[in-house]
Amino acid sequence: MNLFDSAIQKENRLRPPVWFMRQAGRYHSHYRKLREQYSFVELCKRPEVACEVTLGPIHEFDFDAAILFSDLLFPLEAMGMGLRYEEGPKLDWHLRDLEDLKKLQGGADLVEKVSFQGKALERIRKQLSTERSLLGFVGGPFTLFCYAVEGSHQGSLDSAREGLRDGRYSGFFEKLGDLLVENMILQAKSGADAVAIFDTCAGEVDPDTYREVIIPGLRWVMEKFKQECLHTPLVYYSKGMGPTHWQSLKGLPLACLGVDWNHDLKEMLLKWSDFWAIQGNIDPHWLFLDPQELENKLRKVFDSIKSLPLIHRRAWICGLGHGVLPKTPEENVKLFLRLQKEIFTDELRSSR
Repeated sequence: MNLFDSAIQKENRLRPPVWFMRQAGRYHSHYRKLREQYSFVELCKRPEVACEVTLGPIHEFDFDAAILFSDLLFPLEAMGMGLRYEEGPKLDWHLRDLEDLKKLQGGADLVEKVSFQGKALERIRKQLSTERSLLGFVGGPFTLFCYAVEGSHQGSLDSAREGLRDGRYSGFFEKLGDLLVENMILQAKSGADAVAIFDTCAGEVDPDTYREVIIPGLRWVMEKFKQECLHTPLVYYSKGMGPTHWQSLKGLPLACLGVDWNHDLKEMLLKWSDFWAIQGNIDPHWLFLDPQELENKLRKVFDSIKSLPLIHRRAWICGLGHGVLPKTPEENVKLFLRLQKEIFTDELRSSR
């Protein structure tokens, strides 16, 4: 069993694995060179190119897990909303009212329109060492709804919030649900060792609304997926959430909780690692610091985690509290991984 698999099963006794969201992206020279040859859509939809993008940071930085290079909005394209990339994703139209729901397609058969993800994962899995895990991913239902309504995940999300009350969200989920589950199953059966659900917008709603409106859809999606892929772990990234939100996740078939940088990592591991593996949560902005300052900050965090008993560290997947930001210096990414491996590997040597 490799490091990532051990940690997500809360059984890791070795060095914590390292995996970053967006570890293959605009900050990386390997990505930028490919981007000179291919459009963003081609990077995602041509399996051989998506494979090359995905493996780039594995070869250069030696991460312990790879994550499929793709985009979480492709299910919306499959549902008939159109999708193009012009300095960011643009949908052809948005869910402004209940009448717009009639324009949406739905159903499990639409998964054929994202089959390129499965083909890419098959290629990646063949080329990726078994010492490293491979992740697929989708967007959370409410996060996809926010994009469908607002066109992005930024701003006040007022119309999306209203959509939770006026019937647009429930109507959207009826069309999305089966497709999203089939998308996750496709990824798992094509080689993904785990599937992540990125819910970058769900933390924008209050804990009561999250529990009453968002959780039922999440539960349905996760349980339907588990009926087909019982042994494939699910990761849930909970940006903007806190303990009151996380309480609502108890009882869901969830293996790993991803947390943002607004939470103390040591406290997270002490209080929550009995329930799930914990992924995160270094502030991605730290990677813009002077190398010496970055090293000082990282040593402080890593030493803090080292001070915990192994039972509280066995479920930690080391990473950032969000994705790697554009223009992040590559040397600081290398510094992060070098230092993490040095500190935790030295600990293992000294214990022998």
